[in-house]
Formats: sequence, structure tokens, C-alpha cells
Amino acid sequence: MMSDAFLPRHAIVTASDSGIGAATAVALAAAGMDVGITWHEDQEGAERTAEVVRSRGQRAVVARFDATEFDAVPGVIDNLRERLGGLDVFVNNAGASTPRSVLEIPMTEWLGTMALNVDGAFLGMQTAARHMVQAGSGGRLIAVTSVHAHQPRVGLAAYIAAKHALSGLIKTMAQELGRHGITSNAVAPGEIATAASGRTSEDADRTHRPGIPLGRPGKAEEVAAVIAFLASPASSYVTGADWPVDGGMLQMGPEAGSGLPDDSWRDL
Repeated sequence: MMSDAFLPRHAIVTASDSGIGAATAVALAAAGMDVGITWHEDQEGAERTAEVVRSRGQRAVVARFDATEFDAVPGVIDNLRERLGGLDVFVNNAGASTPRSVLEIPMTEWLGTMALNVDGAFLGMQTAARHMVQAGSGGRLIAVTSVHAHQPRVGLAAYIAAKHALSGLIKTMAQELGRHGITSNAVAPGEIATAASGRTSEDADRTHRPGIPLGRPGKAEEVAAVIAFLASPASSYVTGADWPVDGGMLQMGPEAGSGLPDDSWRDL
């Protein structure tokens, strides 16, 4: 078992061109880490994230990353690790969903959702874990899942199945990798105001959500703060956990269910 203090210096955050990924890259830079930043379609966004990381006094390296290009995934991570000079923290943030009735999901779409949210995540974390084991200094694996890894939502069957799978994967990785001083945890965001939803963190403060105990959507920075904790030495005895960051949304299941006025929730 590892006993030496874990001192993270190098991190990779996938899909860090905007939203939760960008906020996480900045939070890890503020904690003293150099950061590998990846993008799929928004290179300019990735470069903006990199500039903020550098403004915090840390190095940033940028690469295009497609989690569904399985043959290329290990090479991208290998290259980022080499350019950074090491890999202590890997945050799997890449993921997406397409709203659709379970009766209408084409098999190609189902497989594509699984490829992005599960298969690519597995391959990325496996590659990162192999580097951490070889280095022998411990490490942190963190997967961004969703509150819907805990509770379902109409119209997101493929995405929810994928996030359940990812949550289960993290728990098994925690069991197997603990002997190497590597912790594996998940962070499960609720409704978060990000550019992908056409909103900013400022919008979160102006938006009322009666069904959330804290009464508003979350901010990307609030999710990033939990990820930064799980990436830090302070989280040394936390592994196999799945942390909801949802303003209390998951506590409202029975309350929301008994308070719904009609069957409109059945519609996509």
C-alpha cells in the first residue's frame, strides 16, 4: 500500500473548453497544478481556458480529444502526460446526451451514447491509471457523472444507462487501484448553468427552481470546487464515492412526485 504523501502537480481534464471542464481546469491550476486541456469542437474555447490557467501561474497544454476515437484515446493522453511531465490527476468530463423516447432510440444512437459516456471514459481512465501505477506515486481518477446516475429522467434512457455504468465502473476501479494509492471517485452534477444550456453562472443566481432545496441551478465553479477537493491531498481517504452536487435535488424525489399537478412530466 502507498504511504507517502500525495502531492499532485499535473492534471488532465477532458472537455475543458467550456462549462464544468473549463472551471475544473482553472480550479486545479489555482491548487498549483499544470493542466492538460482537451477540446472536441471548440478549440478557441480550449485556448481561452489555457490562458486562464496560465494567468494562475501554471502551465497549460492543449489537445483535441474525441472519446469515441478509441484507437486515438491512449495516444492523446500519453502525449499530454509527456508534455506536462507527469500525470497525477485525471478528470473524465467528456459526455453528452440526446433527449429521445426509449421507443424511438435508434441502435446507432444508443451505441454512440455508450461509446462517448462509458467506453471512452473507461479507456481514458484506464490509460491514466496505467501511467499512475507505473509512476508509483498514487493518483486521482475523477469521473463527472450526473444526478441521473442515481435517479432516472424521462427521455434520457441511453444517457442514464451510461451514467449508471460509469458510476459502477468508478466503484470497481476504487477497489482495484487502492493498493496503488490511487483513489477513484465520481461527481454527479444536478442542473448546472453553463454555456451548453445557454446560461452563465450569473444566470444561476437569477433563476428560481422551486423543486431544488437551495432554490436555484448550480454553477460550474461549484462543481469544480468539489472536483478540486477530490483531486487534492485532503481527500486521501475518499474513494469509491459518488458525490452529488445538486443543491439537494436528489432529496426531493418523493416530495416532487407527490406535488406534481399533472402528467406533463411524461412528455419529453
